Amino acid sequence: MISVIGIGPSSEDITIKAINAIKAADVIITYKSYIKNIEDLTIGKEVILKGMGDEIKRAELAIKMSQEGKKVALVSSGDPGVFGMGNVLFQIISKYSDVDVEVIPGVTAATFSAGKLGAPLHDFAVISFSDILTPLSEIKRKVRAACKADFVMAIYNPLSKTRTKPFEESIKIMLETKKPETLVGIVKSKDFGVDVSITTLDKLSEIEINMSTTLIIGNSMTYIQDGYMITPRGYKVSYPIHPLSREFYENYLEGNINVGPNRDCEYYPCHKNHQSCTFCYCPFYPCGEGSTGGKWIKDKGVWGCEDCEWIHNDDTVKCIQTKLPDILEEVGDLKNKKKELLKLRRECIFSTK
Repeated sequence: MISVIGIGPSSEDITIKAINAIKAADVIITYKSYIKNIEDLTIGKEVILKGMGDEIKRAELAIKMSQEGKKVALVSSGDPGVFGMGNVLFQIISKYSDVDVEVIPGVTAATFSAGKLGAPLHDFAVISFSDILTPLSEIKRKVRAACKADFVMAIYNPLSKTRTKPFEESIKIMLETKKPETLVGIVKSKDFGVDVSITTLDKLSEIEINMSTTLIIGNSMTYIQDGYMITPRGYKVSYPIHPLSREFYENYLEGNINVGPNRDCEYYPCHKNHQSCTFCYCPFYPCGEGSTGGKWIKDKGVWGCEDCEWIHNDDTVKCIQTKLPDILEEVGDLKNKKKELLKLRRECIFSTK
């Protein structure tokens, strides 16, 4: 039996199942730098350490020793199925017969880094910038596709002293397709712990990163709140319809709305820049997430929209108007169809931001 085991990024992150599989093994085969995280589990066992680039040899050796009747632990950092030994083993295992394999997943760099940053992952793509086995053209194609689809991206192996082109070319693609203020989380592994920081895409090239760094590139909805990097899923926040909002949408349903700036309003201008007053009362209130600038007024239970100018942008209004009349049949739908409204909001954020 071969157990292909992911031990996560550190000794503190190993799963119980991984620990038990290592304890049950007769032989442990791993990369020499990983052994420090499991040394206490190797007492009395045969330990075989190999160097970087010996992945095929490690897999072949694991198969050979398994066929000799030994329980083999083939150990990777992170998760063995994410740029780990799982792929290597299954690539060659069909050469042999009667080989039993179990894969024991571990905490991979994407989810480990996300946990350090807050909650930046929604739908996301994991891409390695290592071009040792992958042509640069393939890396660029994947980055461009992920940007076009507005995926959050987790970047492995971003940069080394001798391998800079994949990073440079990929960042160039991102800046062509994403806003320069797109948030980027940086989690850099060190001998003792990690360094965690958040920057923006246009400043990323100024920051020292290396092969031990994982990057989390946000999407069009990712925002920072209280030091955390967040990509919202769009959960519905229940809230009563304000009387003034009810009055506004009663007029809206009757076709009595002001389109564009309302300079006759005593509060005009109530925002700094965009001043379309078509949706003076937001149909998504409260959205409950800060991708457009809103935030909770702490300890008040009130969602504040003072810093959200997105709803007052002409392009936003145009997008909302394409579907809002079909969703909003009566004022109560502001509450009863909140999920449909929030999906419309996401759609319009993507098309306008």
